Amino acid sequence: MLNNITHVRGFTCWGAHMGIKSKRRDIALIYSEVPAATAAVFTRNVVCAEPIKLSRKHIKDGKAQAFVINSGNANACTGKEGWKGAVAMAETTAEELNIEKESVIVASTGLIGEPFPTEKVLKGIKECAGKLSNREIAGSLTANAILTTDTFAKEGFTSFTIDGIKINMGGIAKGSGMIHPNMGTMLAFILCDIAISPKLLDEALRTAVDKSFNMITVDGDTSTNDMVSVMCNGKAGNKEITEKDANYDLFLANLEKLCTHLAKLIISDGEGSTKLIEYRTKGAESDEEARQVVRTVSNSNLVKTAIFGSDPNWGRIIAAAGRSGVNFDPEKVDLLIGADLNKMIPVLKQGQPVSGVREKLQKTMASSTIIILIDLNQGESEAVGWGSDFSYEYVRINAEYTT
Repeated sequence: MLNNITHVRGFTCWGAHMGIKSKRRDIALIYSEVPAATAAVFTRNVVCAEPIKLSRKHIKDGKAQAFVINSGNANACTGKEGWKGAVAMAETTAEELNIEKESVIVASTGLIGEPFPTEKVLKGIKECAGKLSNREIAGSLTANAILTTDTFAKEGFTSFTIDGIKINMGGIAKGSGMIHPNMGTMLAFILCDIAISPKLLDEALRTAVDKSFNMITVDGDTSTNDMVSVMCNGKAGNKEITEKDANYDLFLANLEKLCTHLAKLIISDGEGSTKLIEYRTKGAESDEEARQVVRTVSNSNLVKTAIFGSDPNWGRIIAAAGRSGVNFDPEKVDLLIGADLNKMIPVLKQGQPVSGVREKLQKTMASSTIIILIDLNQGESEAVGWGSDFSYEYVRINAEYTT
């Protein structure tokens, strides 16, 4: 049996179809039976959607009790009417669940600039509120209701033990295009029954996101609607985590694990993608420099198109690393490429090309999963990130997005 968000104590959910999208469900509601410690991170795009503006206000006290999400319309660049629609989503959810409107985190995803279908959305919220359930099917319907161009629902679950008490953590996400470090058109909602202070939860989420959702890229575009949010309702019954002790470390490790799982599912479903690429940098002088090299190389269109074409043109990888803004000695760099981390093919050693390497790479470059490892050999820091290739199909999907 699939373990999904319905296996987290004290949460119910549902997903409804109200006609915003032609076939798929398009309204999702997730409810905690008690107020929960809550944290969220949002898009860094200065052009942000109305629900983002509202949710930034509602999250300030570190508490929430519901997530409400619509798909098919981003409610971005929609002016005053869009703002009214976002507020109405929170108010209607609050009325249906008998909670404060400030306890509702609102999210939207879909086409930017289209009038917001407030009436349909509110009708969908009421339907979801009347069908909230902790049955397995409810989690699957909710995961499907937040999708747009995704080809499959993205779900994850993990459990661990603290002081003899089992802790459950589940999450759903969506994203396929407009994916870029610092988040792209992606949403993720994580539920946990642990008791933890809002302050520590916020710090843990930001740490986990930096190592997962902020390390993926499809196309270099950061959306107007990105959000990752987590509710922890304490229903497991553990003693509240209020300091960075061993229990906090265990919670953080599992949060990072779940976020990474969801992030990799997003990349595996990149619009038009045919390959999943894992980018690794080691030997950097700082974690930030290692991440910067990963982000630059993973977002290079020349690298992504070469990988799509199974072209062993490794010079594009080194060229991208060189323009990352990180100062390193090219004469010390090692570059390895492979489909298995234990069977990597050396391409550069100490800045010198390995002879006959292009022929060896032909089979590897045709693999559905490719690993690129850059060792700067000048420090102890490392980073890992993920990306997709850049195909003809990506161009077709986005050329025809509104038609």
